[in-house]
Amino acid sequence: MTDLPGGGDPWALFGTGPRGVLVTLKRDGRPQLSNVGYLYDSSSRAVLISVTDTRAKTSNLRRDPRASFYVTTPDLGAYAVGEGLADLSPVATEADDAVVDQLVGHYRALQGEHPDWADFRKAMVHERRLLLRLPLTHAYGWNPHGQGPAG
Repeated sequence: MTDLPGGGDPWALFGTGPRGVLVTLKRDGRPQLSNVGYLYDSSSRAVLISVTDTRAKTSNLRRDPRASFYVTTPDLGAYAVGEGLADLSPVATEADDAVVDQLVGHYRALQGEHPDWADFRKAMVHERRLLLRLPLTHAYGWNPHGQGPAG
């Protein structure tokens, strides 16, 4: 745990909302920021994000897996940044492959049931989707009132 000024725990903010900002490193070393929907597994302190194979963030992580993930509260009264090394799953290639099964679970946890799972599965292959897992090993931020559930 990283202590913050004001006594709050930055880990408590992860998973309190469905959106965050993924920070990867461009080839020239400058940050690439991407607004993303995500899931947070508090037991492993890992962020899970569905991404496409052709996006800059994916290319950046293949070259350099170092990444940061930023979350905040709706009133911007607290924030946390987690850092770690990203792991990319294989790209979905068949509607019934293991990657698509993981993407189905990811969607279900974020959005609930899809109206047409067969169509969803085909779209995951067509879009060349994969699952990004970012285990967070360090966190810092500002959470003066300890907002969020216990981490």
